[in-house]
Amino acid sequence: MRRPLATAAALAAGLVAQPAAAHFQLVYTPEVNLDRAGEIPLKLLFWHPMANGHVMDMGAPEQFFVRFRGARTDLTDALSPVVFTGLENQGRAFEGVTRLTRSGDYTFVVVPEPYFEESEDLYIQQITKNVVNRGALPTDWMEPVGLATEIVPLNKPYAVIAGSTFSGVVLAAGEPVAGAEVEIEYLPAEPDVAANAPASDARAPLPGGAITAVTKADGSFTFGIPKAGHWGFAALGTGPDTEHAGQALSQDAVLWVYAHEMN
Repeated sequence: MRRPLATAAALAAGLVAQPAAAHFQLVYTPEVNLDRAGEIPLKLLFWHPMANGHVMDMGAPEQFFVRFRGARTDLTDALSPVVFTGLENQGRAFEGVTRLTRSGDYTFVVVPEPYFEESEDLYIQQITKNVVNRGALPTDWMEPVGLATEIVPLNKPYAVIAGSTFSGVVLAAGEPVAGAEVEIEYLPAEPDVAANAPASDARAPLPGGAITAVTKADGSFTFGIPKAGHWGFAALGTGPDTEHAGQALSQDAVLWVYAHEMN
């Protein structure tokens, strides 16, 4: 399985090395802080972002919605299938456009169809959140959405400062998950939403493989954000569902945050 038990030393250190080229589901939009009402583009993509690598084929999402001030709005009808062309291959993805009007926090959530990873002989389902703010008015960014598994931010996910830290709590069925592995990736080449391709050939592989934090007894973790940009956190195998179509399932919780440079 993708989530071995954490050792006591790993728990004490808070970070352990894992294999490179992590899978990450994206709910991507270029700007997460909007001053005024308007339309925003959304891109759903299953990718290896830090390596700017292999693109996986997405099936039709089981759910795609936005939560605003406690109310959910289904956005699945707003999606259209596209082909995203990475540096190594092409893969099926989805895109859409939605309009933000009132000020506050908009939490976009995708529950993707499980993806079968042959090299690991298991299905992967990454339930993913991304929070966009309109009008600099915080509302409910810190509230759980009520997903099978999710990462609840303890810092505003759209207002992290590069050089500071970001903390979150991993939940499964509403309860904290201790000892969960949380893979962390940076987005060195943002998707070009018009071209359906990476905006550059930038890659950011690290010696020792993927960056991984381990949650404490209360389900929390903290990571120092070294530079500005989009950062993804994926808690591996924390969901209650462990099987799909007769095969093992890793049901993961993913959260994307954005870090700003402070002038």
